[in-house]
Amino acid sequence: MQIEPDGAEPDWTRPGVYEVDPGVYRIPLPLPTDGLRAVNVYALTRRPSTSTSSSTSGADPLVLVDSGWAIDEARLALETALDTLGHSLAEVPRFLVTHVHRDHYAMAVTVRREFGNRIGLGAGEEPTIRVLNDPDRRPLSGHIATLRRCGAFDLVAWVEARNGQLHDPADWTPPDEWLADDLDIALPSRTLRVVATPGHTRGHVVFDDAGAGLLFAGDHVLPHITPSIGFEPAPTELPLGDYLDSLRLVRGRADRRLLPAHGPVSPSVHHRVDELLAHHGRRLDQAAAAVGDGGTAFEASGRLTWTRRERTLSELDPFNQMLAISETAAHLDLLAVQGRLTVTTADGVAHYAPV
Repeated sequence: MQIEPDGAEPDWTRPGVYEVDPGVYRIPLPLPTDGLRAVNVYALTRRPSTSTSSSTSGADPLVLVDSGWAIDEARLALETALDTLGHSLAEVPRFLVTHVHRDHYAMAVTVRREFGNRIGLGAGEEPTIRVLNDPDRRPLSGHIATLRRCGAFDLVAWVEARNGQLHDPADWTPPDEWLADDLDIALPSRTLRVVATPGHTRGHVVFDDAGAGLLFAGDHVLPHITPSIGFEPAPTELPLGDYLDSLRLVRGRADRRLLPAHGPVSPSVHHRVDELLAHHGRRLDQAAAAVGDGGTAFEASGRLTWTRRERTLSELDPFNQMLAISETAAHLDLLAVQGRLTVTTADGVAHYAPV
């Protein structure tokens, strides 16, 4: 494997090591059954011109932003890429993880068991980690209340039928450090500022490299798709409001090159944030119209289309139906706060109606 300049390869998911900036390398890792196909892990090394005698010479020589899903294929791809950079997993002292989802957090936890690497995760993810550390928890069990509130009872039955699956809390052991908002992380030849960007998850963070003009954006700002909203084991009251506020927060900072978790590196964070804000403005209008004379989030989601292929809800698999329904509820709840809809609850089910 050779180091290639980033952008030369049209398929961003192709395995390899791609130099984004001096000392910054993008490493796409495969995902098991995810439509996203790959997740970008970023390896940060010393800039070539940095002397080891500098004042930061004692800092970590290699840091990974995000870690990938803990599957054999991804592990091999990561080991091969690090070998190309002259390193090994045992030499990674620190993972900086943008959020708690498995494709970002799981590999770090697995590798830490072997080599004792440290993991940093946004402080806002602590309630989610606490839920995921319950040894009696079953997969998706924490989402049942959300589905019931949305009126999606067929999906509740689908989840309950799978609640016998094993859940290993060891996959979700807490990080070594909780990363606070506005924390500066000093690395060799660069400093990363932690910026809390809740929305996709309650504790999502991005890492701002002001010196290099880069933003390690995780799933907060993605170049081709929008992240899921409102589907968490420890949900917040208004996740879409949180997400839009976080987009505006990033838009108010200096523009950066966008280093996303899924998709190619892009020249402007601001440009993509403007597109995402416009998209959700349109989506709020569409969700309001989908309520019609009144109904549940489940009913409204069936009147919307999904993905860039404009699929109907029934064309999605059950898991993606859950994502679609919970995201519809996130839009409807924000519309209610904005005064564009009313919401009443009966028998645990939220019913929305036009004002």
